[in-house]
Amino acid sequence: MSASRLQRIQQVLNQRQPDLTAVMAGVHKEHNVSAVMRTCDAVGAWEIHSVGQDGRLVIKRTAAAGVQRWVRLHQHPDVAEGCRALRDRGFQLVAAHLCDEAVDFREVDYTRPTALVLGREKLGVPEAALAQVDTAIRIPMAGFTDSLNVSVAAAVVLYEAQRQRLEAGLYDQRRLDDETYRRTLFEWVQPKIARYCRQRGLRYPELDDEGHVVGGIEALQGVDAS
Repeated sequence: MSASRLQRIQQVLNQRQPDLTAVMAGVHKEHNVSAVMRTCDAVGAWEIHSVGQDGRLVIKRTAAAGVQRWVRLHQHPDVAEGCRALRDRGFQLVAAHLCDEAVDFREVDYTRPTALVLGREKLGVPEAALAQVDTAIRIPMAGFTDSLNVSVAAAVVLYEAQRQRLEAGLYDQRRLDDETYRRTLFEWVQPKIARYCRQRGLRYPELDDEGHVVGGIEALQGVDAS
């Protein structure tokens, strides 16, 4: 690995936002799922949550451009369970949903731990999710259409969240804890060795300043799971 590549990986990881995410509540079309994941990566979201069609989620590799390696995907058995899990972690749930109570998406404070809840274009956010959200938001329209494609709407809102967070300095210093940072850096820099270690219950070895395993592959022989 080149020094510039390692530096780029560290730069991206240093800006990851552990308290900004999206919930795809029933969004199941491959191109929409993949596009939302790509936007999450672009704004520095640490993870994404989903309840796909029949509990499954298919990622279109061409649209995601390999982003599934960089953004953690959590799938939930149902929408209510996924929303509750995020609320228990202190997230505010913001639903992109047309209703009388919806406010302009720019009025929300996205510097707070935020989960953007997205539904299917024709059906909107499921009732089970709406029952738990804190705020419904809308994107003002000046034309005849009253909604955007779900992946486009996600991008509009998430970039507003990024703008607010940039102004608040939330991208200026690393926000991941030391253990999460170390583990993730190793997985991003040395994915094959990381997989080898996980399969054998080994802890990850240290990396040198160039992203290589300290002591080489032979060092793995002395690594245990403690």
